Amino acid sequence: MPMQPQVPQGGPKRNSQVAIIVAAVVAIALIIGGGVLYANSSDKDDKDTSAGTGGTGGKDGKGDGGDGAGTGGGSEKVPASTSAKVLFQLPAPEVPKKEVWSVEGSWLTDEVYAKAGVRKVVGYDPDTGKESWTLPLKGLTCGASPEVTKDGVAVVIAEEAKRTKADPYPQCTEVTAFDVNSGKEVWTKSVAPGGGEKAKFKEASITGTTVALGSGLDGGAALDIRNGKVLWQPKVEACEDVGYAGGEQLVAVRKCGDYGSETYEVQLLDPTSGTVKWSYKLPAGIDNAKVISTKPVVFGVDSGEITASGATDVFSLDDSGKLRTKITLEDGKYEHDCGVNKIHDCRAIAVGNDKLYVPTKQHEGAEQYSRVNEIVSFSLASGKTTSDRADAGDGYEIWPVRMDGTNIIAYKNGPYDKGSQVVSIDGKTFKETKLLETPATDQVRSAISGMVPKSSEMLYGSGRLFMAEDLISAPYSKDEKDYTAIGFGAK
Repeated sequence: MPMQPQVPQGGPKRNSQVAIIVAAVVAIALIIGGGVLYANSSDKDDKDTSAGTGGTGGKDGKGDGGDGAGTGGGSEKVPASTSAKVLFQLPAPEVPKKEVWSVEGSWLTDEVYAKAGVRKVVGYDPDTGKESWTLPLKGLTCGASPEVTKDGVAVVIAEEAKRTKADPYPQCTEVTAFDVNSGKEVWTKSVAPGGGEKAKFKEASITGTTVALGSGLDGGAALDIRNGKVLWQPKVEACEDVGYAGGEQLVAVRKCGDYGSETYEVQLLDPTSGTVKWSYKLPAGIDNAKVISTKPVVFGVDSGEITASGATDVFSLDDSGKLRTKITLEDGKYEHDCGVNKIHDCRAIAVGNDKLYVPTKQHEGAEQYSRVNEIVSFSLASGKTTSDRADAGDGYEIWPVRMDGTNIIAYKNGPYDKGSQVVSIDGKTFKETKLLETPATDQVRSAISGMVPKSSEMLYGSGRLFMAEDLISAPYSKDEKDYTAIGFGAK
């Protein structure tokens, strides 16, 4: 029988923005379409797509429909009973006081829920939480592919050694590809450009059989996920690749120029050769770009010195790299979150059906003292809001998690006396269908109170919901119980 969840306290939550991001509102307003078109190359690897965002569910993580071009809605079905039970909970490991450790990385297939722990990745039976396998790592995780390949392979980046007083922050140089179902290591390697020092990476993303690694500092690299062979490495000279976003296509963010006068480009790459298919240049003054979708290519930037979301202007490009439209997401009005200095770390925001789906901030509800919000959408063609509107309901807060074909999978955080829900929203009618509801006990509500889509790892597939932390720290007192992950299953 599953354990009854207890109240987790403490544990750091992901800060939406911790750095001042320099941007230029006037420059953004002057952006025009017409990104430079470069020589085309084969699209065959683009068709061999990896799973959707987050290794998230459906059949072996393949429930995400990317641009939502499907005709049959989604693959997620309503269970016989949507009332969920606690499947298992993973106690947080001990962490030295005043330290914050990364346990970034979680993946879901039909057979296994895998979660990064301290210097390891562990595979669990998704229905019982029983350990299926353990994959040792040299150090703490630094990054993880949000995708799982069609063959069930994912990638994790780890520090090169265990943390010690003499070396409290080992470098993130170790890249491991592994089979999520079996836990078998496919390969582990590091990349040393020109035979020099090992490159340090913080992001990994998979397109077809290519895993692209980004660092933000040491340039990038692309490896064959089947054997770890280096496929290509862009030169780090006046320009360098900051990072990559994969999935249906491979998109790079490239930086040129000296510190303080950098310019950025968003590029579509051939994943096997690294050939640039097209490049869209951003004007000087825009600090970085966060990729929300790779097909169609949609990315966000900050329009102010500091924002809560990390992306207040969203750009939609066409298949040739030309600007279709710019969407303004007023700071403080919406609840999505794009991580600082990350390329593919936008959460609680989704692209599908040629639209951008975002949650609004909470506001007063119909009932006295209640709060409510909505998911709304913007056209990627015109930039204008549409008539789409999914109301959370009084006392609830709703966020998009991912696409499921033409449907939107969303999470609704429940009020003090009710459980939280996973719902499917029809992409055409916006009719909401409940897929799962967590128990309404005080213990469960407390356990998941901080695990929401914009600040945690959230995976849903085949009637099962998994919520997890990516950062852990020591509890405030010995009496407190912290958890790195909790699993729920519809009955």
